[in-house]
Amino acid sequence: MRTVGSELVDLNIHIISISLIISSIAIILSNWKKLPVSSHQAIVSSLVGSGLAFGVSVDFNTLIRIVESWVISPVSAFFASVIVYRIMESVVSKMPPLKVERAVRYLLLLSGSLIAYNTGANELATALGPIVCYGLLTPLQAGIAGTALLWLGAYLLGSRVVETVGKGITSLDPFSGFSAQMGAGISVLLFTSLGMPISTTYCIIGGVTGVGILKSTKTIRSPFLKKIFLSWVITPLTAMILGYSISSLLA
Repeated sequence: MRTVGSELVDLNIHIISISLIISSIAIILSNWKKLPVSSHQAIVSSLVGSGLAFGVSVDFNTLIRIVESWVISPVSAFFASVIVYRIMESVVSKMPPLKVERAVRYLLLLSGSLIAYNTGANELATALGPIVCYGLLTPLQAGIAGTALLWLGAYLLGSRVVETVGKGITSLDPFSGFSAQMGAGISVLLFTSLGMPISTTYCIIGGVTGVGILKSTKTIRSPFLKKIFLSWVITPLTAMILGYSISSLLA
C-alpha cells in the first residue's frame, strides 16, 4: 500500500478515480476474454500516466523498481517451482502411492492458501493503496470492502481465467499443480515482504511453465504463452496512455 499509495505518485482524487476506473475496465474485459492480466500493471501504469498529465511528482526510481519486480518475479517463480517439484519428486518416491495421494491433497490446500494470502497482501493492497493512503477509507474499511468484492469477482469471473491458467498453458496433475502454486506463492511472499507490488497471476504462470517444461517442452502450449506475454506488454502501455489521455482532458 505504501509503495503504490504514497511513494509512486503524488496523488489527488482525480488521479485515483481515473486510474482505478481504467484498471477496473481493463481487468473485467481481460477476464471476460479468459486472458489473465495483471491488476498491478494496470493500476501502476494508469497512476503514472495520469500523474504525468496532471503534472504532479512521479518517483521514477520507484517505478523502475516496480517494473524490475514485474520481470524478475515470474522468473523466480519459474525456478522456485522447479526446485519444489524436484524436492517433492525425491520425497514421494519413497512413499506408498496411497499416502502420496493423500499428502498431495493437503499440500494443494496449503499452497492454495498461500496464494490466497498473497492475493490479499499484494494484489488487494495494490488496489487499495491509493484509497487508503489518500485517506478515503481506513485500512479496516478498505480491507472488509476489498475482501467482499474480491470474493465476488472470483465467484463471477474467476472460472474463465482458471480455465486458461489451469489448462491452457500445460496439463497439470495435482503433484505439478502443487509445485507451481508453492513456487509462485514463495516468490510473491518474498516480493511482498520487500514492499513490491507484483502479479500473483504472472508468478503462477511462471510456476506452471516451469513444471511444464520440467516434464517436457512438448506439453507447453506456446500460443497461450505468446498471448499472455503480449498482454504483459500491452496492458501497462495501454493503461498508461489512457491514464495520460483522459487526465489531459481534465487537467
